[in-house]
Amino acid sequence: MQEIRLTPTSYIVLGLLEFAGESTPYALKQLVAGSVGYFWTLQHAQLYTEPERLAAAGYVSETREEGGRRRRLYTITDRGRAALEAWRSETTTELAELREPALLKLFFGADPKRLAAAQVEANRARLVEYEAIRDSMPDDVPPGPRQALEMGIRFERAAIEFWEDLAG
Repeated sequence: MQEIRLTPTSYIVLGLLEFAGESTPYALKQLVAGSVGYFWTLQHAQLYTEPERLAAAGYVSETREEGGRRRRLYTITDRGRAALEAWRSETTTELAELREPALLKLFFGADPKRLAAAQVEANRARLVEYEAIRDSMPDDVPPGPRQALEMGIRFERAAIEFWEDLAG
């Protein structure tokens, strides 16, 4: 078993496998799109390579389907659960990186009123999407995803307020 450095992508894979159980890389890609993909960017190719890397180090186990496409199926191991729990239990002082294309344009002199109109519309659409997710969430969804979604809702509201101020 090789020693590797675990990255945020590692923890995303481990967390999704803990949540969903046995999964293919394609299923992980779908899970990211409907969950952490709203606030954490990663290359889809990483969801194919990272499980292999984690399997080589014993954090996940890998099996292959017997017939058909012989897809790889990954499951979190005890070692993976322990690493995920240790990571979850550590606090962090790292702050979010705000990567807003409109904010970058604003910084370099774009017309604030033109930018604001488009941004208010885009942030309102995202807010509606987040609120619909929240309102349709099954009761058995754990607190963590609910709290992360609430952060997204509050962020969109703050962004709308900022851009409306610039537009006004």
